[in-house]
Amino acid sequence: MRPNHNQFYMNVSCLSRPGIISAISTYLSDRNCDIIESAQFVDHDGEHFFLRMAFDAPETIQSDAVLLEELQPIVRRFSMNLMVRDARRQPKILIMVSKFGHCLNDLLYRHSIGALPIDIVGVVSNHDAFKSLVESHNIAFHHLPVSPGNKREQEIRLMEIVETHDVELVVLARYMQVLSQDLCTRMAGRVINIHHSFLPSFKGAKPYHQAYARGVKLIGATAHYVTDDLDEGPIIEQEVARVDHSMSPDDLVAIGRDVESVVLARAIRLHIEARVMLHDQRAIVLR
Repeated sequence: MRPNHNQFYMNVSCLSRPGIISAISTYLSDRNCDIIESAQFVDHDGEHFFLRMAFDAPETIQSDAVLLEELQPIVRRFSMNLMVRDARRQPKILIMVSKFGHCLNDLLYRHSIGALPIDIVGVVSNHDAFKSLVESHNIAFHHLPVSPGNKREQEIRLMEIVETHDVELVVLARYMQVLSQDLCTRMAGRVINIHHSFLPSFKGAKPYHQAYARGVKLIGATAHYVTDDLDEGPIIEQEVARVDHSMSPDDLVAIGRDVESVVLARAIRLHIEARVMLHDQRAIVLR
């Protein structure tokens, strides 16, 4: 970011037609903004256009609300979906976790050293195993144990936390409870999950042990937005690691945990930098 300037992210999606980039770049130029990153994509049927920009704006432009208001004539002209976010503002994140803490620990560490510019407003868990870890980072820990009889009640409490803290993104860091259809609908595009990439081949308990027994050569992880179709939401990021017969099931578990942690952190960064746009069942990621 240049001295005496503020930085913003913008993304645009609409039907593809001539003049979209020209209209936006002309507006930014007229306001003395400097485009520092730009990526675009037109889907293969040639109908939908996607654009992501990062730009510096002079100090006279103090907020994304000003930009959104001034851009409304262009929005109406092209019937576009437009998002502008102040890059200085750290999005408010709520993490959810169960008994496996590798992703949680990784996110807390990245946050503590400033490697992931987010504001973690709390951690929710259906177990209390990580209470001391979370509180050692001066982050609120919410223990919401879930049983068949209280799931609805606990989801209401969860949404109260989300609304009280203006949570912008919920991260399921190996949270092993299925969210209700109602919650998934209310939070569409605002919940990211991570899971191993053996699905649907190795479901249920000990998937890495099942993979070892079958002699798999690649293990990986998938980060995606949560929908009411379990583990089938739009994919944001994936990664794989090569393994072989010399490795034990515990080795596969350790490698898998590392991959899951890295993929989840990448997905969060892509989301908060406004690089992800949803289109039908896909996530369009402009890097």
